[in-house]
Amino acid sequence: MYKACIFDLDGTLTDTLESLTFSVNETLKEVALPAITEEQCRTFVGNGAKVLIEQSLKAAGDTKLLLFEKAFEAYGRIFDRNCTYHVKPYPGIREMLLKLKDQNMKLGVLSNKPDRQAVHVVEEIFGKETFDLVWGQREGVPRKPDPSALFAMAESLGVSSEEVLYIGDSEVDAATGNAADMDTVLVEWGFRSREELEKADAYRIVAAADEILDIIR
Repeated sequence: MYKACIFDLDGTLTDTLESLTFSVNETLKEVALPAITEEQCRTFVGNGAKVLIEQSLKAAGDTKLLLFEKAFEAYGRIFDRNCTYHVKPYPGIREMLLKLKDQNMKLGVLSNKPDRQAVHVVEEIFGKETFDLVWGQREGVPRKPDPSALFAMAESLGVSSEEVLYIGDSEVDAATGNAADMDTVLVEWGFRSREELEKADAYRIVAAADEILDIIR
């Protein structure tokens, strides 16, 4: 019986693709490189800001990452100002979260987005009372797919791995949940195709938010 749901953020709860692409392209402009497309950005998301900037620089022509330090500093500054730019919850997410709260389900968010911005986005979009815990990428804590933070969040919520349903949108999330021995659901509306999700060895793949409620029942 599940007692907690832990969610990824980007591509799972919130549509942040336009926001991320905007901040990446403002960064590339600052280091005099051409913009990337939203579709390119979509494939780079999921492994944290460092990988996002590395992949974006390569796509824009800096294959040897000579501009990485300057670009990474710029991205941190630019994204901090724009992390909620055009961010919106996916259809049915608010309603699903309210129903989970009504069932006394403990709720957490675990993101590879930098911690301060992850908390800001969640509080801006969902308020401060929806989730029991919101963690982004923090100093000294390995990012997903390392399961350390997922184990720590479950412990902080007072539940075992078997009592957690972990929900994400990528192969990174599937690997994280599986490494933590948690049932892992992948959502079709995020940053990966159905074909990519089917290769990720998830417990379930869902096409709509209310299907998560069906799994909980």
